[in-house]
Amino acid sequence: MTVIIGPEAEEKLDWIALSDAIEAGHRLPRAEIGDTFLYRGDDTLLSRAAWIDGLGQLVKTATIFPGNKALGKPAINGGVCLFSDRDGTLEAIIDFHLLTKWKTAGDSLLAARKLARPDAKRILLVGSGNVARSLFEAYSAAFPDATFTIWGRSLAKAAAFAARYPGMQIARDLEAAVGEADIIGTGTMTTEPILAGKWLQPGTHLDLIGAYRPDMREVDDDTLRRSRVFVDSRATTLAHIGELKIPLEAGVFFESDVVADFYDMDLVRRTSETEITLCKNGGGAHLDLMVARYILDAVRVG
Repeated sequence: MTVIIGPEAEEKLDWIALSDAIEAGHRLPRAEIGDTFLYRGDDTLLSRAAWIDGLGQLVKTATIFPGNKALGKPAINGGVCLFSDRDGTLEAIIDFHLLTKWKTAGDSLLAARKLARPDAKRILLVGSGNVARSLFEAYSAAFPDATFTIWGRSLAKAAAFAARYPGMQIARDLEAAVGEADIIGTGTMTTEPILAGKWLQPGTHLDLIGAYRPDMREVDDDTLRRSRVFVDSRATTLAHIGELKIPLEAGVFFESDVVADFYDMDLVRRTSETEITLCKNGGGAHLDLMVARYILDAVRVG
């Protein structure tokens, strides 16, 4: 019987348990994945499929239409189907926005739990959209004593965002805010770097989420040079996303500079209090599959 899971399932989910499930998923046989990207101007049709022996199969299709914001509609929409590992039957149809929220923030939460300093207290969110909201929830679960600052290109939008969360500060100067942060989570739509490596202080951890196209970047070359760089998946980041693809093609960054991805989980760790760590969140259908299975299991137990 196919289970239909909507946004009401969120009350049964837990950020720490989710990130543990993502880690466990990477200890299973490596996923087979297939991605298709189609473009029309600024619009994107992204279809991702994954098969993990022991978890099943998943197909997720997303439409990304940035112009929808001006129409008061979500910029990202889509659909998700989860299939049985045992017999290939359709087990669940899962709300696209629920899965995307928990996959995206859970992916970076796992990176932060592994790479940020355990005593991190100051968290900077760059961008004031949906990603920032989910990052706030996720980071709060792992760093309950942390204080949060939000920066956005629109001061009014950042102020409206901060008003939802008691105690959240608004950054008017991005450089100063970066210099004071222990953890930085980015979720912007920029195509030109907005964070400079020279602003970073020793011991900082960065989770980069926003860039998803070959022409998009959030940080400059110096940020990569100063950081120990990790990715959630080499297969979905290096050749597809401008954050690393552009500096790789320019010869200022090399694939060997990536310390590990999540399939090298034992290597995803901080080695000193002063090093700067960076993890590029590229997503991927294998992560959607791990999170979809966690959501279905949580719904069934609940």
